[in-house]
Amino acid sequence: MEKNVYEKRKRKYLIIEVIGLLMGLVWVSPFYLMLVNSFKTPREIFSNVLNFPDQFNFDNYVVAFDDLNFIRSFFNSLLITLVSVSVIVLFSSMAGYALARNKSRLSGIILLVFVGAMLIPFQSVMIPLTANFGRVGMLNRYGLIFMYLGFGGSLALFLYHGAMTTVSISMDEAAIIDGANKFQIFFKIIFPLLSPISVTVAILNVIWIWNDYLLPSLVLSRANETIPIRMFYFFGQYTRQWHLALAGLTIAIIPVIIFYFSAQKIIVEGVSEGAIK
Repeated sequence: MEKNVYEKRKRKYLIIEVIGLLMGLVWVSPFYLMLVNSFKTPREIFSNVLNFPDQFNFDNYVVAFDDLNFIRSFFNSLLITLVSVSVIVLFSSMAGYALARNKSRLSGIILLVFVGAMLIPFQSVMIPLTANFGRVGMLNRYGLIFMYLGFGGSLALFLYHGAMTTVSISMDEAAIIDGANKFQIFFKIIFPLLSPISVTVAILNVIWIWNDYLLPSLVLSRANETIPIRMFYFFGQYTRQWHLALAGLTIAIIPVIIFYFSAQKIIVEGVSEGAIK
């Protein structure tokens, strides 16, 4: 009897492993196509996208690196992403703390307004938004960061407000008895406890802002273009330089991969801390 149970359990795990392997292959396939075809000539790409190249052509990377103006565009993307994510995390966490601790009809209305703002599509406000920012001379990196705070703050505020329900108000009361003010309570006691949700908010916004094309294309000048904007120059009206575009895309995702593996320990610790809590 025990042997039959063991065999059934073994077959069940085998099926799960096979399904997991197939799902993993599906997930990896776009990266395989991107990497393999980035070494090909245009003729090889159109003849067969699945095969390995007859000869690995590293010139694609040299040309793509130069066409991307990679050093400048990488710096612009990095600066905008880091500053925007930092601003979103800071202000959204403070706003979530203030709304969660001040139980009133006004705080509920303010939270409802922020949640409702998530339903407004960017395309419906992009023309008046850029027009108004242009009138005050804010069509630059600083204006873009401010826009990212507006568009990304609603979801982040909603997540922080929900996370605050797990933090007991007795911590605030104990700190007040010890003589701490509101800023000391938040930055020294509350904000460290919100590290799991801060990691989640940071990851979501890093992926979004790093890969965003539409908003920077409306706001930034030629000197401040990010990597997604520079990628657009591989696609003309009549031509598609897929060999250069795929090489450029491979170069563009390397910083994200490095960031992920560098921050992997922090991500796992944040998620584990949230689970334990």
